[in-house]
Amino acid sequence: MDKFAAFGKNVSSAWNSTVTPFAQRSIHSVKEQLGQTGDKTQLPPEYVELEKRVDALKEVHQKLLAVTNQYSKEAYDYPPNIQESFTDLGRSISDKVSLLSHASSPAEAQAAFTAPPTAKPQPKTFNHAIARAALSSSQLLQHSSPVGQSPEDPLANALEKYALAQEKVGEARLAQDQQVQSRFLAGWNTTLNTNLQFAAKARRSVEASRLTLDATKAAKRSQVQARGMNPDDETALSEEARAEIEAKEDEFVSQVEEAQSVMKNVLDTPEPLRNLADLIAAQLEYHKKSYEVLSELAPYIDQLQVDQEAEYRKSREGA
Repeated sequence: MDKFAAFGKNVSSAWNSTVTPFAQRSIHSVKEQLGQTGDKTQLPPEYVELEKRVDALKEVHQKLLAVTNQYSKEAYDYPPNIQESFTDLGRSISDKVSLLSHASSPAEAQAAFTAPPTAKPQPKTFNHAIARAALSSSQLLQHSSPVGQSPEDPLANALEKYALAQEKVGEARLAQDQQVQSRFLAGWNTTLNTNLQFAAKARRSVEASRLTLDATKAAKRSQVQARGMNPDDETALSEEARAEIEAKEDEFVSQVEEAQSVMKNVLDTPEPLRNLADLIAAQLEYHKKSYEVLSELAPYIDQLQVDQEAEYRKSREGA
């Protein structure tokens, strides 16, 4: 610490007009950290309050984006423990069901199920994975049934319908993700990486201006002290020194006002809340579509189950 103190004293005594403003700020900042400076110019309470609010807003954006950025990754809910082949991902469920509907034999059905893939692989989402597993399971049951058996296996029928429904839900999820990316993520990333950065830059300018002001005051006090006078006696300052300090004070006040204006603009903009409303709207639309699809499917599956129960009882009674 003695070496640091000696460094501070040497700097003060060697101070002259050739020192650049950046060097002045850097040296004064070091001396502040070492406790070798006098009074530090205080920032207005309003400014300090705005800084706290801006810091909070930045943290809010970072927290939400850390989670919601998952919407930009298609496979964020794709099961990590399953393995699907290129053929599995080759065609949509609706395409496969359409091809299977025209098959008149098990061989044709197998050919339709393993038809050459389309150019674009099918999405890797949880719902699409369920759909592919359900349709594959339906075909396994169909192929295991004796040739010419009638009526159709109810579970196989139900799984095929379920597969089609899950594909629709998966497509609704992808539509939701696109909306979230364009209407929420884009907006919040702009606020974080642009608007809040403007505020941070303005705050850095304020800090630089404050350090320049305090460094200038310290230099002038050192000059007064070097003449054997009281460094705290402002009347001992020359007119030139007073003018220089006043110019730095005016610059500091200007930077503070500019930074306050920028921070208020960032805090008052309605964009973050509007973007959040868009996020909720996208989620609502997805869940609404999912509800509609499953609400349409449920009665059909329920009826299959009721019919199978009746057939089961009938067969037991006749046994």
